[in-house]
Amino acid sequence: MSADLPESAPPPPTGSSGASHAPSRRAFIATGTAVGGVAVAGGVIGGPLLAAAEEASAAEEASAAGISPSSRVSLTVNGRRRTVTVDNRTSLLDLLREHFGLTGSKKGCDAGACGACTVLVDGRRVNACLTLAVRLEGADVTTVEGLADGERLHPLQQAFIDQDAFQCGYCTPGQIVSGVGCIQEGHTGSPEEIREWMSGNICRCGCYVKIVRAVEQTAGRK
Repeated sequence: MSADLPESAPPPPTGSSGASHAPSRRAFIATGTAVGGVAVAGGVIGGPLLAAAEEASAAEEASAAGISPSSRVSLTVNGRRRTVTVDNRTSLLDLLREHFGLTGSKKGCDAGACGACTVLVDGRRVNACLTLAVRLEGADVTTVEGLADGERLHPLQQAFIDQDAFQCGYCTPGQIVSGVGCIQEGHTGSPEEIREWMSGNICRCGCYVKIVRAVEQTAGRK
């Protein structure tokens, strides 16, 4: 007795005449991604992103033409009102040194790590190399040149001389301005407190002991 075996299904036809019109999975995903991208481009980029792209393009064109965005800023420096138009990327340190000729504030690391550029802005200590000039509209800036009263030195300047608190002198302007801020902030209760609150100012000559003594002298502790 014989059993009838089922016939196997015939292979799909080959050639152009028998090709399936249903897209493959890969083709479907690729098509969907492309259509989605067009939809995003039309709906989103046509709005805020397109405007941002146009602004960036305009900025690149201006940069290529040698034109940098600039702003006008007015601030008081050592008691004198100053108004200047500067590149928006200009730091307070470069404004003071290159535009106003106040070279007491030194450019040491230019990264906010050494304190040689320390100045007072509205009575607070700041690293001038990290501060954008255009953000200081109406601010009151004091540099080391503005501490003395005519020919009369600031008490801390005199204390640095009395205590021989410098060697090469490069960091001294920043040390003095930072010391003034430290005293005004009331952080002079002990040598340890002074060292802590002056720790942002580096002296590569190692005159820290005498610097602390100068701050103590000015604060009235010695």
